[in-house]
Amino acid sequence: MLIDTHAHLNLNAFKDDADEVIRRALQKNTWMINVGADFKSSRRALDYANKYERGVFAAVGLHPMHLFKFNAKTDEYDFTTRGEEFNYDAYEQLAKFSKVVAVGEVGLDFYHMDIGVAKDKIMKLQKDILWQQLLLARRLDLPLILHSRKSYDCLVELIRRFKKEHRDLMPKNKSWGVVHCFEGNEDEAWQFFNLGLIISFTGLITFSKRFNDLIRRLPNDKFMIETDCPFLAPEPCRGQRNEPLFVKHIAERIAEIKNLSLEQIAEITTQNARKFFNI
Repeated sequence: MLIDTHAHLNLNAFKDDADEVIRRALQKNTWMINVGADFKSSRRALDYANKYERGVFAAVGLHPMHLFKFNAKTDEYDFTTRGEEFNYDAYEQLAKFSKVVAVGEVGLDFYHMDIGVAKDKIMKLQKDILWQQLLLARRLDLPLILHSRKSYDCLVELIRRFKKEHRDLMPKNKSWGVVHCFEGNEDEAWQFFNLGLIISFTGLITFSKRFNDLIRRLPNDKFMIETDCPFLAPEPCRGQRNEPLFVKHIAERIAEIKNLSLEQIAEITTQNARKFFNI
């Protein structure tokens, strides 16, 4: 069994065949967490989770890119963000449903900064909204799925401050957040571990060797696997639309690097995901 801990079947890339993709994964014993990026996609993630008796779960949250409306374009995507105003009460209502297993995807994104808004305003609003969603997650005792791009140092500083100011909300001896699509180095990974966070790997590790040393030395209880589909398809599926079933290729790559069997990595990552998301 495998668990894709970060999928976006609630996005337009799957508007015509999401259920077919889900069933294809479930038939191969691959479970998934559908992750929200704004209120609409969060609600859609919950709708999909509620359609299936087992194996499909949801996370709800407001992605930092959706705080302002602009055209976001890279080699991986081209879309217009929503410019949504965060509504704590609305997200709290969604997060209380039983199939919601995390608050996410939330965080900081300092990659798209040329959007016609002052950089200090972008950064301040992102930090403020992340703080509110940190509070939401801890008050509901839900884990966090954290997005961080060009912002690791700032994220570490903010989380340290949050933990200091809200010691009463922090769990003991339990991981309470995951930095998804981890792209950092070993020192950055350990900064997150020391804050009670873990990390998650995408298809990036299948076509870049720069993660090999980190993965080789990584404690088995500190990582999960994900597709981040429809983005970041792993080898040998690059160029295709990514989907949860492809998470197997990420597990295979980690098994190769750690000199373990696929079955061992499947067991390790599945147990980590079950414990983290309480599923």
